[in-house]
Amino acid sequence: MDTTRLFSLEGRSALITGGSRGIGRMIAEGFLAQGARVYISARKAAACDQTAKELSAFGHCVSLRADVSTLEGAQALVDAYSKHEDTLDILVNNAGAAWGAPYEEFPESGWDKVVDLNLKTPFFLTQALTPMLKKAATDHLAKVINIASIDGISVNPQETYSYAASKAGLIQLTRRMALRLAQDRIVVSAIAPGAFASDMNKVARDHGDEIKGHIPAGRIGEPEDMAGAAIYLASRAGDYVMGSTLIVDGGVTHAR
Repeated sequence: MDTTRLFSLEGRSALITGGSRGIGRMIAEGFLAQGARVYISARKAAACDQTAKELSAFGHCVSLRADVSTLEGAQALVDAYSKHEDTLDILVNNAGAAWGAPYEEFPESGWDKVVDLNLKTPFFLTQALTPMLKKAATDHLAKVINIASIDGISVNPQETYSYAASKAGLIQLTRRMALRLAQDRIVVSAIAPGAFASDMNKVARDHGDEIKGHIPAGRIGEPEDMAGAAIYLASRAGDYVMGSTLIVDGGVTHAR
């Protein structure tokens, strides 16, 4: 057994939605460190371009401006990526949204925006990219990694109804897609992050010292924690992990 290249992504291409910041950026930097060619997408072109410029210090990183919240936007991302690569080794469905409001006031707009981006987009973007994933799956398996959340596994006090429902649905969707795409040599799995500092998780970003007391690990997640999980699933090391969701939360789920 040769384990020297077990976690290598050398020569592989990766597309990460929502890659300009937060968890997406953490994964992008980790993939670059393992030798992948990385393409990041985000709705805001300036932010995406700036992140790609900064990450280019670690390897090949290209910015692809895209709003994947609609099918048209998702297809536009596929078209933009296709101008750079003929195949796709790794897809990370990370772009997401959250919405909080009291039960009595929760709006339809807060439901549709979150469920469309968090649940519908990963399915249809993967569907559109499946031919390129299949083409890449020759001497190695192609990978799809969905970024879920521990809120899709256990309930927290915040009234984020559409977010929790969409992430729970994404975990189940991961299982269903994994069964179908295994026959095409495409492995589908998911990561359920806990508290990581990001614009979406402002509590962890701005009040880490306060909330770490509620985390068994005694701290919020660091970039290496997220990068390590994603590298594991994306590389040969994670080939036999199909349809499962890897919880990366410092023990919070077990303490709830």
